[in-house]
Amino acid sequence: MADPPPLSRRRLLRLGTAAGLSLAALGLGGCGGTGPRLLGTRGDLPAAWTSRLPRAWQVLLLDDPAAVLAATTGTLPGRRAETVPPPALLQLSDGWATGLPATALQPIGTAALLERLDPRAAPVARLFGSREAPAVAFPWSLNPWVLVLRDRPDLARRGGEGWDLLLDPSLRGRLVLPASPRVCLALMEEDPGRVRQLRAQVLAHDDRDGLSLLLDGHAEAAVLPRQRVMPLLRRDPRLAVVVPPQGGPLSWNLLLSPAGAPEAPLDWLAEPLEPPLLTSLLAAGWVPPLPEAALTAALARFPAAQRALLLPPAAVRARWRDLPPLGSGERARLQAIWDGAAAPAGAS
Repeated sequence: MADPPPLSRRRLLRLGTAAGLSLAALGLGGCGGTGPRLLGTRGDLPAAWTSRLPRAWQVLLLDDPAAVLAATTGTLPGRRAETVPPPALLQLSDGWATGLPATALQPIGTAALLERLDPRAAPVARLFGSREAPAVAFPWSLNPWVLVLRDRPDLARRGGEGWDLLLDPSLRGRLVLPASPRVCLALMEEDPGRVRQLRAQVLAHDDRDGLSLLLDGHAEAAVLPRQRVMPLLRRDPRLAVVVPPQGGPLSWNLLLSPAGAPEAPLDWLAEPLEPPLLTSLLAAGWVPPLPEAALTAALARFPAAQRALLLPPAAVRARWRDLPPLGSGERARLQAIWDGAAAPAGAS
């Protein structure tokens, strides 16, 4: 596998884009119609929520967050002659959203809505801006990276070792890592020696299709966002999930309102924060950043194993780390660690 390109801001959080673009429509469907549009990435928006949008709304899903960003200009990538009206709402992860200029967004939601969230969501709502910055993002779901194992009960029993399991010799060439060098660096706490060991283990850098590599038997372990694997756990006994006790990188799923867009439907924004929708989202692995007491109550009837994955101990959650935008000096430092950890030429 060729080394990834240099760590630009966007490449730090997502290397590469999907090879093709497809457009799916829920609700009214298609690019026709005049109602407001929610534009997002396929697989990153639960249908149980989008189906509750007011009837005038349409949901357009693209295969890649880069396409979502490009489509905010009104043109779908690869379709030069086809334009779509600017979206009224955007769904993006925090890593992609922080690449938008501040002038491209307007405040979303209300202070009362955002105050219902856990305090750790507040910096994300400001896209890591100053305390005086407005809340231009609604962080409706948080998603830690976890280790997913296939037919490796021996490693699952050693789950207390956390991310150190990635360096087990038996996983050499059988490990799928995120496409983001920055996430990979965070897994190893930016230790150059451990990053070098990690890079020697990898089969592929592909978090979008990493689960497929795991299910097909090409890999035995993958580092994936927790939500992506939760729906499979009850029906695939080959899979086990390790939530590393030392914490790890955390991503957020956001809704954003482009500048000049009509106001987002406030009642709809609030629906994931309370039953019955909250219960449905939790069952599918989506976890809104609610205070612990609210999540504990919502998970009361869930199986113990599922509760432990969706709401790990407070000490573990306190060690989850956001990945805010980098300054040029910090980016250069991480780039040097990543480049210096490249496997020597000819290494097997």
